[in-house]
Amino acid sequence: MSKVKKLTSSLSFNIISAIVLLLLIFSLTVSSIGYASFTDTLKREYKVTTYHMTTAAKSLIDEAVIDDYLDGNNMDDYRTRHDYLKNYCNYMDVTLIHMFKMDDDYLTGTNVFNVVNNKDLIENGGTYDEWDLGFRYGERYTKNYQEYYRKIYNKEVEYAVAYRTSNLRGKDPHITVMIPVKDSSDNVIAILSIQRPMSELLSGRRPYMITLAIATILTLLFVCTLAGIYIRLQFVKPINNIMEETRKFSKDNTKGELLSTKKSRIMEIRELSEAVNKMEDDMIKYIESLTKATTEQKRIGVELNIAKTIQEGSVPNVFPAFPDRTDFDLFATMHPAKEVGGDFYNFLLVDDSHLAVVMADVSGKGVPAALFMMVSNILIMERLRSFDSPANALSYVNKRICARNTLNMFVTVWLGIIDLETGNVIACNAGHDNPVVCRKNGRIEVINDVHGVIVGAMDDSEYTNYEFNLEKGDKLFLYTDGVVEATNANNELFTEARMREALGKLRSKSPSDILKGMKHSIDSFVGDAPQFDDITMMLFEYKDKD
Repeated sequence: MSKVKKLTSSLSFNIISAIVLLLLIFSLTVSSIGYASFTDTLKREYKVTTYHMTTAAKSLIDEAVIDDYLDGNNMDDYRTRHDYLKNYCNYMDVTLIHMFKMDDDYLTGTNVFNVVNNKDLIENGGTYDEWDLGFRYGERYTKNYQEYYRKIYNKEVEYAVAYRTSNLRGKDPHITVMIPVKDSSDNVIAILSIQRPMSELLSGRRPYMITLAIATILTLLFVCTLAGIYIRLQFVKPINNIMEETRKFSKDNTKGELLSTKKSRIMEIRELSEAVNKMEDDMIKYIESLTKATTEQKRIGVELNIAKTIQEGSVPNVFPAFPDRTDFDLFATMHPAKEVGGDFYNFLLVDDSHLAVVMADVSGKGVPAALFMMVSNILIMERLRSFDSPANALSYVNKRICARNTLNMFVTVWLGIIDLETGNVIACNAGHDNPVVCRKNGRIEVINDVHGVIVGAMDDSEYTNYEFNLEKGDKLFLYTDGVVEATNANNELFTEARMREALGKLRSKSPSDILKGMKHSIDSFVGDAPQFDDITMMLFEYKDKD
């Protein structure tokens, strides 16, 4: 990291920069307020004094003979009063004294007196020619003052004031005060105005701003020095100690010296030191516990993998299962929700013309369900090898399980024996989902039956066989409730209706392709939602031998 980048990213630099910025903002705010207040005060002073100058100038004029002047009469008196105004203009150091009569449009008028102090103009390289008596002037000179003239003539105001502070072309700002000239009947017959430069507005503000700037710079230097010392002692050094300790702890995972909680007056930093001390103690204990837990977790993971391998080996998983048989086809899949599941399927050729198929779902998940599943699977398949009927086989298995079912677990089972010669199916249902037949003609038929009691619930439960028939080309679909109860992020179920719809679209495919397509339909519906239940499916296709 470069020195400049290191400096600009340090705590001291950023805090002092923030202080400087705040002080600058404060100084600019105070300066702006002071500047505006100073200017406003000067403008009020100029307004009052210039008004008095204007009223004094009016006393040098005889209002009664204004029209005589304009008619060319009494000219000696006019020249005398013109000289009075000229001397007054130069003596009072005002720029212009002007008396005029306005027309009804307040845009054109007639000059009466017009005296100018050319001193400032000569210093700036020019002069201003005074207007003669009776000079007519127009909008060029009056458009900015029309409203003032109108109000004075209509007696809406006693006098008017206009300031000019912009577009001065190097000249000083100035003020113009206009007062009415009235006849004996109190009618406004003319306007007298004085234009005066406001040179002090500039000369007075300049030292004020310089003084303020110097005071601001000195204050900034003083505050930054004090802030730097204070921040280093109370912020930087304690935080550096905390950083060094945490860096050392993160590298070695060993506790160093206790951080002092009294080196800083800042409550938050003291609390941070205490929190780091406690964090190190807690972290060391956590690391020790985590090491033990990780070792145990690895052991459990190995055991779960072994259990999963054993579970997968307890059901047939090599397909085609009967490669020499052309009169039927069979495919099954099992997708546990956890490492090991509670669903299982199985099938067995009882003899050359009879195939037994089983679909079951154990209550619960995980290792207990997997163990219960393997026990139930073994008992069912062993009983089927004795050529027993589905109902008798489930009655036998139920009694064996209830005799030692201390955990009160149970299993739903659908068990059927298919006559491969005739297509007749003898089945028994112990609380399981109804099977579905995809008929050759395209109809999707749910085989509804009277369900028996789940296996493992009551040792005296009785089970009943029922029959239905498969035609050549029909397909028998068996499944667990994880199919119809698959749930998406909106808590919507896949449902039996969606399952039948998917089967209708896939029915012409092979058993393996149908089950793959069915799993794809379920996954597309569920989306990113987690799988809550095992999903197990089997599809048997009854075919012509040819």
